[in-house]
Amino acid sequence: MGTTLRMAPTADLLDGGLTLPDTSRRTFRLDGARWQTPGPDDAEALVERLVRAGVLDREPLVADVLRGHRPAFSQRTVERRFRAATGLTRGAVRQIERARTAALLLAAGAQAADVSAELEYFDEPHLARALRTYVGRTARQLREGAGGAIALDVAQRRTS
Repeated sequence: MGTTLRMAPTADLLDGGLTLPDTSRRTFRLDGARWQTPGPDDAEALVERLVRAGVLDREPLVADVLRGHRPAFSQRTVERRFRAATGLTRGAVRQIERARTAALLLAAGAQAADVSAELEYFDEPHLARALRTYVGRTARQLREGAGGAIALDVAQRRTS
């Protein structure tokens, strides 16, 4: 969260993608340079090279805000920079985090009523809508481990 691709606004990539020109199985072109397509064991090295080359950047304000720090900027400036870096509002990120936490609790066997109360959803239907929207599963599917591959990695604790 907060990592940006210098050549494309984050909002353009949200729920979309980027078509890379001159792509083959071994290489791709990005930001005017040719890069080797990484395998599973060298993807992190590619990211490090992209950061060193200035193709990828990270907005430190996003991580600070997600950790609960209050930057010395106006709320409007913080919201504008947060949205520019993530493509989402802080409120949307909070809702995603809350749905992720609910999914973790339900997958661990908690009851929907308990999760709804603990995470301050208005009621169980409110929780159900959030789960469908952000996780793509019902509370029952999460408790039973049903529904195939999950839309979020339940082992990942944070979005940043």
